[in-house]
Amino acid sequence: MGRIYDSITELVGNTPLVRLHRYEESEGLQANILGKFEYFNPSGSVKDRAAINMIQEAEYEGKLKPGMTIVDFTSGNTGIATATYANAKGYKYVAVIQPQVSVERSQILKALGAELLQVTDVPGFAEMLKTGLSLARLGDIMNSFAESKGWFYIDQCSNPANARAHINGTGPEIWRDTDGKVDYVVQLVGTGGTLAGLSAYLRTKNPDVKIIGAQPADQSLKNPNFPDRNTLDGVLKFNGVPDDKVPTLFSQFNAYYDECIDVIAEDAYETGRKLVREEGFFVGHSAGAALWTATQIAKRPEAAGKNIVVILADNAFKYLSTNMYK
Repeated sequence: MGRIYDSITELVGNTPLVRLHRYEESEGLQANILGKFEYFNPSGSVKDRAAINMIQEAEYEGKLKPGMTIVDFTSGNTGIATATYANAKGYKYVAVIQPQVSVERSQILKALGAELLQVTDVPGFAEMLKTGLSLARLGDIMNSFAESKGWFYIDQCSNPANARAHINGTGPEIWRDTDGKVDYVVQLVGTGGTLAGLSAYLRTKNPDVKIIGAQPADQSLKNPNFPDRNTLDGVLKFNGVPDDKVPTLFSQFNAYYDECIDVIAEDAYETGRKLVREEGFFVGHSAGAALWTATQIAKRPEAAGKNIVVILADNAFKYLSTNMYK
């Protein structure tokens, strides 16, 4: 008899790394593109890793105790993951939802029993957003709000346990599954935890590994003046932004990236559609953007024969209401 698991929390990690042969061939690529399919995690995204690790470290440190309520600001995936593991461990979860997230994410959170709040429910939050999200101000506003309610603010944007999940899990998995032959790693950035953790771990194993970030191009950022534009949900612009908008986890882990590539939403959408047509993998916005970015790297002469690992953050079931698969 194989192993019988005791709980859902034991199922996080060890997601498959798949070579996308047909995609490589159709694009005429000479590099090997290896997709890290994070939607095999129990709640369906890479954020499972951060969520369970943040909860477990908070328990170990005595910050999170039985019967408490967890609160966070989320664009969806981290909230869904946190709600999942809060349920498994007996906590309540309150999500302050980022404006304009896909309707499916809110529906999933409700199905998980989470309480949903809008930014207007948090004193000072809506005023902050008028000048753009500031990670430093976000922490102050959310901490004050959580303290006023007696809740535990899990703080995915600044919690080092977020990045440690990738130092302890994702990074070693990639290293093991490639037999140490990883030349590039491509990912988008929300909190910055994945990039920070992978940079910290993989550079200790191979100082020459290239950490490639990707971000929405300006025309693919959410903008209330253009509500109908195609955007990349759940990820942020991090390169070429003011210091208060750079992910806090980058500096905490002395993480750096070798290159950042801007991605237009339409290119990400078409890449996702192409992947499902040719390989059968049904991925979301950021996964499409990451794969498009990897394709640009793979076309370079210096990448011939190299291994490019792409973090495919989630599947597309949360994006059916968007233009990606219409």
